[in-house]
Amino acid sequence: MKKTFFLMVFGLIGMFFCNAQNTSLLWEGHFSYLNIKDVVSSEEKIYAASENAVFSYDLQTNELEEISTIHGLSGEQISTIYFSDHFELLLIGYENGLVEIYNDATKEVTTVVDILDKITIPPNNKRVNHFSELNDYVYISADYGISVYDISRLEFGDTYFIGNGGSQIKVNQSTIFNGYIYAACEDNEAIKRGLLSSSNLIDFQEWEQISTGNFNGIEAIENKLYCTSTNRRVYEIDNTTLNQLFVYPNQPLDLKTRNNQLLVATQNSVYVYDANFVLLANPILTSEYNTTFTSATVSQEGIYIGTKNFGVLETMQTNVSSFLEIHPDGPLQNSIFSLESGFGSVWASFGDYTRFYNPGPFKRAGVSQLYDEQWNNIPYDEVFGLRNLNAISINPLNPQQVFVSSFHDGMLEINDGIATQRLDETNSGLESLIYPPDPNYKSIRVSGTTFDDNGVLWSLTGLVERPLKAFDPSSNSWRSFDFTELIPEVDDNIGFSELLLAPSGDIFIASFSYGVIGFKHNGGNQIFKNVDKENGNLPDKSVRAIALDKGGQLWIGTDMGLRVLYNTSGFFSDDNLTTDEIVILDNGIPKELLQDQFISDIKVDGSNNKWIATIGAGLFYFSPDGQQTIYHFTKDNSPLPSNNVNDVTIDSNNGVVYIGTDKGLVSFKSGGSAPTDELVDAYAYPNPVRPGFNITTEKIKIKDITDNVNIKITDIEGNLVAEAQSKTNSRYRGYNLEIDGGTAYWNGKNMANNTVASGVYLVMISDMETLETKVLKLMIVR
Repeated sequence: MKKTFFLMVFGLIGMFFCNAQNTSLLWEGHFSYLNIKDVVSSEEKIYAASENAVFSYDLQTNELEEISTIHGLSGEQISTIYFSDHFELLLIGYENGLVEIYNDATKEVTTVVDILDKITIPPNNKRVNHFSELNDYVYISADYGISVYDISRLEFGDTYFIGNGGSQIKVNQSTIFNGYIYAACEDNEAIKRGLLSSSNLIDFQEWEQISTGNFNGIEAIENKLYCTSTNRRVYEIDNTTLNQLFVYPNQPLDLKTRNNQLLVATQNSVYVYDANFVLLANPILTSEYNTTFTSATVSQEGIYIGTKNFGVLETMQTNVSSFLEIHPDGPLQNSIFSLESGFGSVWASFGDYTRFYNPGPFKRAGVSQLYDEQWNNIPYDEVFGLRNLNAISINPLNPQQVFVSSFHDGMLEINDGIATQRLDETNSGLESLIYPPDPNYKSIRVSGTTFDDNGVLWSLTGLVERPLKAFDPSSNSWRSFDFTELIPEVDDNIGFSELLLAPSGDIFIASFSYGVIGFKHNGGNQIFKNVDKENGNLPDKSVRAIALDKGGQLWIGTDMGLRVLYNTSGFFSDDNLTTDEIVILDNGIPKELLQDQFISDIKVDGSNNKWIATIGAGLFYFSPDGQQTIYHFTKDNSPLPSNNVNDVTIDSNNGVVYIGTDKGLVSFKSGGSAPTDELVDAYAYPNPVRPGFNITTEKIKIKDITDNVNIKITDIEGNLVAEAQSKTNSRYRGYNLEIDGGTAYWNGKNMANNTVASGVYLVMISDMETLETKVLKLMIVR
């Protein structure tokens, strides 16, 4: 029986500082914990590391707890973990040489950068492979050798370069046995050992080489010493002699000791031995799980196996034929390529294409949906073989129907959370590119998609004469639009990243070779026009992101910076159409906003502020005109796991911004929401405001307001306490009463900037255009 345990939600509030603002923001991680790099155990818990986050599993309560960038981890690629029973600390080693120490009792993370910053070690030699412990010291095996770390004092000691001539060699694992420190090495350096009592172990000549070959594991248990080699063998070491014990069908991937047992994990089997190498249990991968094993550990009765696709599998030593699946709830993968939100769901895809719109190497991954705080994952084996899944669109007339582009195989249709159909050249209006040397070659490179208000899906296909297509799911009818008038050579039409529909009905397209393309139906007499680097002042012809703001201005993100097209209404009629850079003052010096930045996405929120994602520089949040940087989030000042932000989507109902990076998905509760059409449902919360509520920092929210309102707050006697208007008292400008789209925020202070007393207050809301009004009563108890 398979069972999945879901995340127990813990505190996720972090404090960050942007533009001298001290603002508490709510972040949440949505990491995948299915691909396990390492698994270890303590007396009370199992700890498992995925690519860049860790989770713990309580053996008594079955509770799961996540440890990620939200809680202070770096977000870098994890290579190994180790739990110190003596110090009750979890050590986390990374591919880049970083070491982090997590205190489960205090929930604090200590970052150790000595290896990462060591200039005498090349960057490609810094990978941390293993931790072993003796007394107060941890021996860190890495791609350069071994470093000694005093865990009691949290400081480094000596580093041993033990290759010939003192060279740096890869040490996969080390252990202490009979007064020696043993190292399992590659580079044909075999097993090396040095006398632990030697005062000069930094001298490579103090290290004795045993045997030849490449070894990836070594462990001591009772009075025995065992090692594993890359040629699939396990040996017992007797002084300086290696005695072969067994040849495995596959290479050993992980060698551990725990609870006086020796564990050897291969890709499809785990071997549990006692100290004398007597086999106690041998769980084998079953057909129920299409995965491979990566690592293993044991508790008193259970065996816990890390896998590449199913998190940790638990089995009992007395019954190894049945598995229990353990991992926090999350998406299929951490490498997020596209996001889409709406109608209570957030969708994520993991396929991709290169900067030059090449689908190779093919990415075989499914799709994930977050709904009602739980993830519904559709794995690759359920998506009819579609590769490089990218753009996602939700049918506004039938939100249970979703379409996902494939940049090689067509399009995927999903209904009620289940993949139901593959659309390609055999059953739809989609077309394959033509490859003359091989007439049987098929590649349907669909990228940007969007629905119009009538439930028609518009899509773009690369390397065909008719790239723009309209599909009506209700009638199963297709229309195609020829672009040869604008792009005469089909080979120039290698790809499009995005398309949007303007309120006028015009279509704007972000292209690789032609900048921004405009398309107008014009009563069947279609019109094409484009603005690019040569004829429109774009910084680069390759456009990655476009967004229309509430003023009808087109924001354009390219491979080399940002532009704004202010005259969208004249796109097809203005002979001198051009885009403009945004110029800001940086310490009094004029500077182009986001100059030379690779812009991957642009989103406009309910207050007309702009979220702009970049590759390499993190995520920016700008005021409506771009002159004020409200926030600039990077992996160094926020829980972003990477500065490569591929996509952003905003849940307009609650103002939650979902941020997809190449190393994971996080969300940020900005609080802003889209305005409503009427004031009838406007309300304030919390109400009443109780003494435990921090009114100054958490603020009272006035929700579901319209786009252009005036809000007055008075006491019960009619004295004015606070006032704001949508157009003048916008958020992030330090007002006591701020308006952000469909939500207003009041910090509880009056006109004299003092916090108000207990009492009943009236919130009077007036729509400046329709003259609709709404009065709310708000009680404050201090």
